[in-house]
Formats: sequence, structure tokens, C-alpha cells
Amino acid sequence: MTFWSYVLRCADGSYYVGHTDDLERRVAQHQSGEIKGYTSSRLPVELMWSQEFSSREEALTAEFQVKDWSRAKKEALFRGDWSALSDAAKPPARRDSRHDVSTNSTSARTERDGDDTSPPVRVEPASSEVETRRRDTTAPIIILVRPQLGQNIGKAARAMLNFGLTELRLVAPRDGWPNPDAGPAASGADVVLEQAQVFATVEEAIADCSIVFASTVRRRDLVKPAVGPEEMAREIHGSSGRSAILFGPERSGLESDDVALATKIVTVPINPDFGSLNLAQAVILLAYEWSRGSSLAQPTVKDLEPPAPQAELEGLIGHLDADLHAAGYFHPPERTQVTRHMIRSIMSKPGWSSREIKAVRGMIRTLGRPRPRGTLLPPE
Repeated sequence: MTFWSYVLRCADGSYYVGHTDDLERRVAQHQSGEIKGYTSSRLPVELMWSQEFSSREEALTAEFQVKDWSRAKKEALFRGDWSALSDAAKPPARRDSRHDVSTNSTSARTERDGDDTSPPVRVEPASSEVETRRRDTTAPIIILVRPQLGQNIGKAARAMLNFGLTELRLVAPRDGWPNPDAGPAASGADVVLEQAQVFATVEEAIADCSIVFASTVRRRDLVKPAVGPEEMAREIHGSSGRSAILFGPERSGLESDDVALATKIVTVPINPDFGSLNLAQAVILLAYEWSRGSSLAQPTVKDLEPPAPQAELEGLIGHLDADLHAAGYFHPPERTQVTRHMIRSIMSKPGWSSREIKAVRGMIRTLGRPRPRGTLLPPE
């Protein structure tokens, strides 16, 4: 089943973003005012952009992504101007004045006649500024050999950026490059697509690399050392030269001639009865393994509070002991000392902070107060 994300331009100049499994019918409903709400009060509406997806989840993801974009970024999308779209995502001070778009400019609109489909979003080649941007030469290069679908290239770019990799090389992509389907599928990993380089052969793509891993799960009649993801990551981190990881086409994977050019094979432990990974999954598995030895920022963790002084702990234990004694807890009398040792052991384990000790003593104090007659206890 096919799904679409789409953008409508309303009569007041605002934009409406949605998704559907029947684009022609849904647009007609908006244009007739049948769908009550935002668009029905802003007629007429015009379809500015649409993108086809193979699942509702992908269409919904694209809808949310485009919905959050600025007006300038949406209008760059309508024009198919990838360079301007990427520029619009930058802070105002870093934007290129050549890409300034007037919000009232009709040139920012995609005109539609009859039932013609909206033009695809075209990803422009990287600018010279991007091409000369300083690269992290310690990180591996991801090389997609003869990739078939633009969506898969975009998803691979997203997987790369998740784990700090930004250098993508494409060898003879089937549908050419730039590919209009890559941008939405990348979900914001624009920097990876901007810097992507295209090569005619694997030999050219790996020419500057001293260590190359071929990602494959198939057995081959090649005398080639094979390693797992962990060993691959260690070798990349320990290498002083450039490194690369090769990934094959979606349908067939790397050919024997491609694998022969690699230094080693890297194989992910996988179910031998179902060894099929899609391209983005394969990329994310190996990118994650590399990232474990990198300096990627980790989620902020709140520092633990220092343990309270022993005197405060003793005060807590004494407070509890006194209230337990008053309540007749220590019974039979000959077991009192053993019970007190057990309580001390329990209360000493957590490593309470001063704030926590104050909180616990407040609880004990409250429990020790007499309750008015008729007060209900909470259920056990």
C-alpha cells in the first residue's frame, strides 16, 4: 500500500501539512471544504508538495518533520532547492543571503495544472564550502556500493549521524545522485547528504583508505580474514590511516569482486536461518559498535549526592529505634539486641545523603504522631 505526505498552501498564505493513503481524494476533500477545520476556513487551498512512501509510519514521520520546518524551509522544499533548504535550517547569522526567500513571493510556489503530480524535491550537490569542511579523519567512511533506493540512502545517513558519522560515499547509485527520496528519509541528517560524494567504482571510493571492511553475512570462496563488529571497531580506533566500511546493494549485497578489494570481512552475529538485514540496519549496527569507543556526548546524569556524615546516620537509627521501642516493636525482649543489629545493617546499606536522612526522619516523625479518632489507614 502507498502513502503520501503533503503540504497545502491556504488562501491566507499559511501551510497545512498532512498524510494520507489516497492523495487525490484527500486533496479534493480539502479543496471542497469537506474536511472541517483548519483548511475549510482558509479556502481555496493548493497542493504545493507531496512525497510517496511505502508505509504509513514513514509518511507520518515525514509529516511531523516538515510540519516543524520554517516557512523559508518549506518553500525551498516546494522549489526542490536542497541547498536553500539546508541553509534555512541554519541560525539566521549563518545563512547565505542568496537563499533569502520573501514570504510573499509567488516564485516560492509550485504551480499545478490538472492532475500533474508535484515535482520531486531535488537534492543539489554539496557546495564547495561543504566539500572543504574539515572532516574527522579518525571516523570510518561509510561507502554504499550501488545503492538502489533513495529512501535507503537517506535512512543510512540518519543511522550514521545518530552515532557521529558524517562521511558518506556512494558508488554508482542506481537512480543517480542527488536523489529526491533521500532528504525526507534522512529525517534531518542533512549534513551527511550534503557532503556525500559519488564514485564510479569501489576502487576509486577507497583509494585514500588504508583499512577497508566489507560488511557481509554470506560465505565466499575468498581467502579473507573475517572479524566481528567489536574487533572491527578496535582496529579502526587503533588505525592511524583512513578507514572505510563497505555495504552492498539492498537486494544482493556485495559481490565477490567488491569483497576482494577489502582488507577484511566484518560479519554481524545473526540468525543463520534469517540473515537478512536492510541497509540502514546494517549501517546502524556497525556505526554503533564504532561509537562505543568514541567521545560522543552521553546523556547528562545527575551527580549522586555525597553520603551523609556518620553522626546523621546515627541520629536516624536512634530516632527509629526510639519510636520502635515506644510502639512495642522489640519483642520478645531477649531478641532486642539481635533485632537492633539487623535494623542498623538495613539502614546503613543505602548510603543515605543528608537530604534523604532528613526526609526519612520526617516520615518517622509523622508516623509517630497520634491520629485523630476515626482516621483511616491506607490499604496494605
